[in-house]
Amino acid sequence: MPRRGLILQTRTHWLLLGLALLCSLVLFLYLLECAPQTDGNAPLPGVVGENYGKEYYQALLQEQEEHYQTRATSLKRQIAQLKQELQEMSEKMRSLQERKSVGANGIGYQGNKEQTPSDLLEFLHSQIDKAEVSIGAKLPSEYGVIPFESFTLMKVFQLEMGLTRHPEEKPVRKDKRDELVEVIEAGLEVINNPDEDDEQEDEDGPLGEKMVFNENDFIEGYYRTERDKGTQYELFFKKADLMEYRHVTLFRPFGPLMKVKSEMIDITRSIINIIVPLAERTEAFAQFMQNFRDVCIHQDKRIHLTVVYFGKEGLSKVKSILESVTSESNFHNYTLVSLNEEFNRGRGLNVGARAWDKGEVLMFFCDVDIYFSAEFLNSCRLNAEPGKKVFYPVVFSLYNPAIVYASQDVPPPVEQQLVHKKDSGFWRDFGFGMTCQYRSDFLTIGQYDFEALLCWTRNWKSPIYFKYLHHF
Repeated sequence: MPRRGLILQTRTHWLLLGLALLCSLVLFLYLLECAPQTDGNAPLPGVVGENYGKEYYQALLQEQEEHYQTRATSLKRQIAQLKQELQEMSEKMRSLQERKSVGANGIGYQGNKEQTPSDLLEFLHSQIDKAEVSIGAKLPSEYGVIPFESFTLMKVFQLEMGLTRHPEEKPVRKDKRDELVEVIEAGLEVINNPDEDDEQEDEDGPLGEKMVFNENDFIEGYYRTERDKGTQYELFFKKADLMEYRHVTLFRPFGPLMKVKSEMIDITRSIINIIVPLAERTEAFAQFMQNFRDVCIHQDKRIHLTVVYFGKEGLSKVKSILESVTSESNFHNYTLVSLNEEFNRGRGLNVGARAWDKGEVLMFFCDVDIYFSAEFLNSCRLNAEPGKKVFYPVVFSLYNPAIVYASQDVPPPVEQQLVHKKDSGFWRDFGFGMTCQYRSDFLTIGQYDFEALLCWTRNWKSPIYFKYLHHF
């Protein structure tokens, strides 16, 4: 009996021992499964032969904290940048919607008719009504004329800065560039989204779609500032495959840009009568006729030439040059008036203007040593208007090419000499000898008097064409 109880006790002991071993095995497998994954290439701390203390683990913990802090900072910065870009895009969309809603009352500024105070709009329109953009001004002398500055997409020609010392501003100063870019964009907005009162017709493109103008269609612009009223802008746009120009007048009355008018100008039938007073100087006249043939006869084809010749000496040579050029090109739109008098430029212009007997015509008073382009002739047509405007370009005088290009065996062609640099010439911003005006305006004055002419009409200036100086 005691022996049997001993055997049972022994079996129970081994059973408990087996269960303990089984539990230990299960616990070991669980620990292996739940242990954190480590980089197989990184050394494990606690390896035999290396002693790691508390400082090591603190440094390791600090390194991990810095890594996650840097990552969090980077994510916060990216989130802030995305928020800013989203805000800018929202503002641009809101600005575009406001431009659509403002219309003629203010181009490109916030607010609409309900938001803009009526007294402010009344004041802005009163500024336009008082400025020369709407009405002319009677001036005491030519010194009271506010000249226009000329600009293109890349250059600005400023009379106030002195064209002699600063022939052109390139690159344009940032604040001025931003102003002119804004004005050009406003002009495009007017053309591409015309109002009912605009003097222009909707045109379709070659595929029947609506014709849309962009900044590449901008030809030239003029601006001037009346100190007590605001700034006036005259903008001209043209598609390369069309003859019509789009003309937009804007005015900034020390506030939002205000549209004054938008119109289409057709110059396809506009004839220019070029009047040239001349005495002797047959070689210069031969050079003038070469440029006249290339530009007026072969390109423009809407020109009449009037030559008023003083004296008898050289008259036969001038007739021969005229007949040679005109017969070669089958051109017959010219008039030669002979005066047996001493040379007088004013007298020659008066006689040349009255020699035309076909009604109204645009006249260009020109000297024999002037070189001009077809683009200038179009500027002459665009900037002269009977009863309103006379065009006074500023001439660029070229120095003697034999001296400027003395280092070269032969001076370059004329086209390559037309460079606006201080070492090649200077702007004659002190003279008004060249002008484009309509015959009716000239006859209204009664005689050739530049002072009276300047007081009577506005003054337009643009660096378009060039004059040769044969001496310093």
